[in-house]
Amino acid sequence: MSEFVTLKTSDGFEIGAYVARPEGEPIAALIVVQEIFGVNSHIRSVADGYAKQGYLAVAPAMFDRFEKDVELGYDEAGWKSAMAFVPKLNPVVSLNDVAAAIDYAKAESGKKVGIVGYCFGGTMAWLTATRLEVSAAVGYYGGYIGNFATEKPKAPVMLHFGKLDEHIPASVAEAVHAASPEVEIYWYDAGHAFNRDADPKAYVPAAAELALERTLAFFKKNLS
Repeated sequence: MSEFVTLKTSDGFEIGAYVARPEGEPIAALIVVQEIFGVNSHIRSVADGYAKQGYLAVAPAMFDRFEKDVELGYDEAGWKSAMAFVPKLNPVVSLNDVAAAIDYAKAESGKKVGIVGYCFGGTMAWLTATRLEVSAAVGYYGGYIGNFATEKPKAPVMLHFGKLDEHIPASVAEAVHAASPEVEIYWYDAGHAFNRDADPKAYVPAAAELALERTLAFFKKNLS
């Protein structure tokens, strides 16, 4: 079952969120943080997938701060619109959106809360682990993690990167490892956004399946 809800942030905004509910009582809750294309059909399907695994999944609509109900595709027009939003995004400010989603997820589930994010969301997952209170965090190809690599996570973290990612140099992961060697870091024979199954130009099934397998095992260990 899924629905859209409204979240109120501590800095005075109202943002939407897509909520996917499991059948029966949730194992735990997960915040699912979008790429730069909004909470589109792909991100909703990702949330639905975690709900099928038994998690209450909450995907906050980060772009609602600038424009309501943004859903972009991966064609030329979608990329152009997405790039226009990028300069407006401030990961530190966006933590308010994540915090609101965490509060909602805690209240709704009564269980532990984790976070998983993709691209921009991958950076948000890292910052959430270092600055907010969650029980586990997983980040997929978060390029701006390098700006915050020396921050110490307060929860277990797993990070996924593509060896062929032209947007994220290996130095990002190396900086995280140097500061926090306990963080689990995995590399795949893939480029950026290899989990994005709605985009044939990016999707790498073998990498996506292995990363998901590792992610689910990680959440089972830390959120059960």
